[in-house]
Amino acid sequence: MSRESILSRVRAALSEHPRRDHPGHLEGERAPGDVLARFAERFRESGGEVQQFGSLEEARAWLDEFTCDFESVAVSSWVPDEVRPGLREEEPQAAELGVSVARLAIAETGSLLLDSREGRAVQLLPPTHLVWVWTSGLRDRLSEALEEVREELPAALALHSGPSRSADIGQITVKGVHGPGRVIAVVVPRPGSADLPDR
Repeated sequence: MSRESILSRVRAALSEHPRRDHPGHLEGERAPGDVLARFAERFRESGGEVQQFGSLEEARAWLDEFTCDFESVAVSSWVPDEVRPGLREEEPQAAELGVSVARLAIAETGSLLLDSREGRAVQLLPPTHLVWVWTSGLRDRLSEALEEVREELPAALALHSGPSRSADIGQITVKGVHGPGRVIAVVVPRPGSADLPDR
């Protein structure tokens, strides 16, 4: 069967169905104060963990305690000095912990928007992934986030909604098959360093 005959059959089948407009946003408008709570709820529903701190000092104290369970880390160059773990740094394939920064976080889907310029290896190879989320980077809707980044697109953008999961074999869900089995989003005010990448 030729390509044109296949397309002709598809067009004929579609002509019998009325065209429908895109429904747009399926949810009502939300108050701005709900954005963090909704992101945290949805991210946790997908198996992720969320920590929230009102200051860098609180976040730093938590980080020092959290990293006691790890011996090595791979850290993105986008992570500011104020929140870099004091662990031995390794290549991502050998590190126990990966630390990166979300470009944005989306409440609607409970997703972290990660930028490939940061280094996908840090985001995917260590079995545990800690992601800093600046409070200024929380967005209500996916469409809003994508519109915001459209003028400055990297080679790839990734949406991470909790740990890696697969049910390819026997429909049994297994964590950590294609990426980290544990993902922690840490929401904190962004450090004021002038040399941070403008994202």
